[in-house]
Amino acid sequence: CVLTGRWINDLGSNMTIGALNGKGEFTGSYHTAVTATTNEIQLSPLQGSQHRINQKSQPTFGFTVNWSFSDSITVFTGQCFVDENGKEILKTMWLLRSSVDSIKDDWKATRVGINVFTRLRSQK
Repeated sequence: CVLTGRWINDLGSNMTIGALNGKGEFTGSYHTAVTATTNEIQLSPLQGSQHRINQKSQPTFGFTVNWSFSDSITVFTGQCFVDENGKEILKTMWLLRSSVDSIKDDWKATRVGINVFTRLRSQK
């Protein structure tokens, strides 16, 4: 399973992951299909790393999306799988932290969820 490339998740969000460097670090971009804000959705940068890039065929990874259109940030962690049909799948869990005005509102500032990504094939 290779992280590099274009992916789409179960909600229709798209992300592009660039080539990994020698340490397993990567950058890319994320275009969400959903938001809890009323702001216009914008392409947002992501950066992350893959664990043991030369040792596992189904590696674990993590990345952070710094949302360009809101005062929030999301961290994703997951594993890249190849199913019995040879299809690559990213199974992820995320935490989204939103900015709040006071510590009294801290309780409502973090959301948790899961997403499943599949490779987005280019149109030819």
